Amino acid sequence: MRVTPLDHPEILLVEPDVFQDPRGFFMETWHAEKYTQHGLPAIFLQDNQSRSTRGVLRGLHYQLQHPQGKLVRVVSGEVFDVAVDIRRGSPWFGKWVGAVLSEENQQQLYVPPGFAHGFCTLSEQADFLYKCTDVYTAGDEYGIAWDDPDIGIEWPQLDYLLSDKDLDNPRLSESNKLPDYEAP
Repeated sequence: MRVTPLDHPEILLVEPDVFQDPRGFFMETWHAEKYTQHGLPAIFLQDNQSRSTRGVLRGLHYQLQHPQGKLVRVVSGEVFDVAVDIRRGSPWFGKWVGAVLSEENQQQLYVPPGFAHGFCTLSEQADFLYKCTDVYTAGDEYGIAWDDPDIGIEWPQLDYLLSDKDLDNPRLSESNKLPDYEAP
């Protein structure tokens, strides 16, 4: 297994060991001892799965009172996955990191609490798995505009389909409900 920080030192790209033969493949998608040795949390409380069609954009989402760290991966299809540091006082405030996750590259991305997260589907359909460090709490869900020019995410050029809620998310500079940065 290889774990590499991306352009933000807290966003980790995980490349699990994949064992392939003529029958198919085998890989560990989570092993507490191995993953924690690389700086990922030991405990996850909720697993989620979503299915999206080409051009669906989900995000950018976060929770404030029950922030979720997320270990995400794609089991079928391909997505462009994004994390944005939205912690007030962070030296990386407003900076984004993106990675293509697919059933072919079998990579995972760890997005810590305090980051807004989203993705868009590049393939005809994608099944996306989230392993979360806290549970979803209704009423504690917030969002940032996916197309905020101050953040400047370089999304792939697609015709996007967003939920009404995601279409109404404020820009980062307009949001008054953001987490605070706590230096390690």
